[in-house]
Amino acid sequence: MKKILMILAAALLLCGCLSACGSGGSRSETDTGRIRIVTTIFPEYDWVVNVLGDNPAEADVTMLLDSGVDLHSFQPSAADILKISTCDLFIYVGGESDKWVDDALKEAVNKDMIVIGLLDALGDAVKEEEVIEGMQEEEHDNEREDEEDNLEYDEHVWLSLKNAAVLVRAISEAVQEIDPGHAETYRTNAEAYTEKLNALDAEYEAAASGASVDTLLFGDRFPFRYLTDDYGLSYYAAFVGCSAETEAS
Repeated sequence: MKKILMILAAALLLCGCLSACGSGGSRSETDTGRIRIVTTIFPEYDWVVNVLGDNPAEADVTMLLDSGVDLHSFQPSAADILKISTCDLFIYVGGESDKWVDDALKEAVNKDMIVIGLLDALGDAVKEEEVIEGMQEEEHDNEREDEEDNLEYDEHVWLSLKNAAVLVRAISEAVQEIDPGHAETYRTNAEAYTEKLNALDAEYEAAASGASVDTLLFGDRFPFRYLTDDYGLSYYAAFVGCSAETEAS
């Protein structure tokens, strides 16, 4: 928390310096006038790019997490906080890994910003974290029961093509609201991209239904629960944990 507060303070100081350079410090006077969209991870970024298409508004699209950066351990820099503070549309996952977002949004300069949390957008389609056979040793069962009151939700919602179609529509509607002059373009782009998602979904369904086996075996843990649930597949863990000290029996 201290690190987040320090980052926010630095971002606020930077915002103040930038505002002082403008006439009166209003966003419209210091900004280029281009739409600014900030995403945390690549799937969100890719969906935005497909909705924008040829990008008639010349929107600036930023992805905060570079290749190889772990969502679960990411901490924003002062520059990241500033980008979020001044953007028109901010898209993030919304799970345990994004606890820093609430503090960042409190300091938003653009009060008209639209915010999309993937978990919020999906509502009841979001699933709780699941511990299945092989993922946890028996001696941990009591510990797990103690944690049941603090439910955690599976963040990997983008790994379902069905979820992706819902989220693309939500992003399209947000971009249309920000730039109504090109709304029809964004709507058409989203529909075309959703058709591709649906076609790929149908291919997955055919592959799964025609397979001779319907069970996946993996090393703890497994991020593809949404995908396996979509196609009625089962999964188990071969061993507990992924550390170098773990040995399979």
